[in-house]
Amino acid sequence: MSAGTDDAIVEISGLHKAFGKLEVLKGIDVRVRRGEVVCIIGPSGSGKSTLLRCVNLLEEPNSGTVLVNGYELTDPDVDIDRARRSIGMVFQGFNLFGHLSVLDNLTVAQRKVLGRDAAESERIARENLEKVGLAEKAKSMPDQLSGGQQQRVAIARALSMQPAVMLFDEPTSALDPELVGDVLGVMRQLADEGMTMLVVTHEMQFAREVADTVLFMDGGVVVEAGPPSKVIGEPSEERTKTFLSRVLNPVHATETG
Repeated sequence: MSAGTDDAIVEISGLHKAFGKLEVLKGIDVRVRRGEVVCIIGPSGSGKSTLLRCVNLLEEPNSGTVLVNGYELTDPDVDIDRARRSIGMVFQGFNLFGHLSVLDNLTVAQRKVLGRDAAESERIARENLEKVGLAEKAKSMPDQLSGGQQQRVAIARALSMQPAVMLFDEPTSALDPELVGDVLGVMRQLADEGMTMLVVTHEMQFAREVADTVLFMDGGVVVEAGPPSKVIGEPSEERTKTFLSRVLNPVHATETG
């Protein structure tokens, strides 16, 4: 396997995905190094979330290969459940189990998937609740929390599986503006600690400050890739320039959301 090349932990090659006649991904090649933060930006419908969902096979590619932490997820013979254990994912929606307490949300998969005992699962869960600033909410139910708190619980739940890679699919898009900062703060902390992260985001300031690499996608392809100072600060492609002018210009804020 080539997973060790340049210390790459995620390697995506020639990835294509179509829904019926609609081709959403048109040959994506991405390499992510261990400890790297990659932010994926672009207009709605550009294929960003589909790309992320193909990384852990929530969407099955039509062709191409996806290699994560030594596992080729696109190999028909791969043990997909084992491969997915090294991948954490945080969605736009919080996807918490409403009938379980916060603590139980964090321990159930540890026990059922990883086979940890109750004491070890709870210890790891409480460590991660502390990390996201919600140690005091362990016994709360999800509907007793704000949206921002629920999203931080979702991050803590993913971390409790001790993944090698974290995927974030627009994790702040469903939040009220005043709650966004707390979630981004947790993600900044994870980046500082060396967590490998792929983040689909509309938060350009976060991408500027935290990303090692920014991918700009449009029309199912990676139009431009590089450090944020280049892709966001001095883009070379006209499609990138047009997108950023709309996103970064306050006059157009209502158009871009």
